Amino acid sequence: MSDLRTSAETAVRQCLNLTENESCVIVTDDDRLEIGEALYEVASEITDDAVVVRYPPGETHGAEPPEPVAAAMAGGDVVLAPTTKSLSHTRARTEANEVGARVATLPGITEEVFTTGLDADYDSIATHCEEVREQVDDADEIRVTTALGTDVTFGIGDRQFLSDTGIVHEPGQMSNLPAGEVFVSPETADGTFVVDGTMMPHGLLADGETLTFEVEDGSVTDISDDDIRETVENAADEVGDAAYNLAELGIGTNVAVTELVGSVLLDEKAAGTIHIAIGDDAGIGGDTEAPIHLDGIVRDPTVYADGTEVALPEPESQ
Repeated sequence: MSDLRTSAETAVRQCLNLTENESCVIVTDDDRLEIGEALYEVASEITDDAVVVRYPPGETHGAEPPEPVAAAMAGGDVVLAPTTKSLSHTRARTEANEVGARVATLPGITEEVFTTGLDADYDSIATHCEEVREQVDDADEIRVTTALGTDVTFGIGDRQFLSDTGIVHEPGQMSNLPAGEVFVSPETADGTFVVDGTMMPHGLLADGETLTFEVEDGSVTDISDDDIRETVENAADEVGDAAYNLAELGIGTNVAVTELVGSVLLDEKAAGTIHIAIGDDAGIGGDTEAPIHLDGIVRDPTVYADGTEVALPEPESQ
């Protein structure tokens, strides 16, 4: 518990800045209870108004939690959600932010990722986010290429780039923990992207293994992998074409992540990578709601903003 304690201190005190006159809701599930209890231990030393809300793990990332959990989230000043399946792209998280809660989600968090991923200088991460934002904020078009065949162009339109710095000190703010990315929900996208890093349900891909996706007019039209295709098709049975939405382009800015470990939560933050997601984007500036949000991490990309190459942060070891 001592290692969990150190990371819990970082999350509750530095990242969320919980104070004694605030309420804190720890949302967790049966498989992440140790992390939830570590966060509660720290929170309960700061405020008398701290609770743990526990429920069975969700079926997929982006699935809504039970209504009592959503109500608890909306009733807290600070919400930390170490869960097996992501609550980041849910109405419950959005509605909690809308009423002023500061929310940090920790989707798919493991004890290893919790203890290592929060060992970072969040001021440095914020600086790297700002440097990337300065290069992409006014761009109409972002293009990403890789040596493995990625060549996809995103039309930004009226959408705004956002930063996930891990610092969640203002009412209504939200972040993933571990943190470190600049991201956008593009209005449209066309081309091909090839995932060679981490993507669920596979985790970290083996050397030489890739997953290929074709995109046309903002929708994924072809998926090379049977398991991922089945996941998207199952979501489409519920919501139709929204499941195929090209939801997100993210640029990793956490220079403390020096190698991919198979956790989407951590790996998508790695400096020197980008990630592209399929499905829900309603929580990140888009208008598509879907019961999935599948991120695929792409290594060694070249990123262009209106034709000018973007200088990406590099891991500290490089």
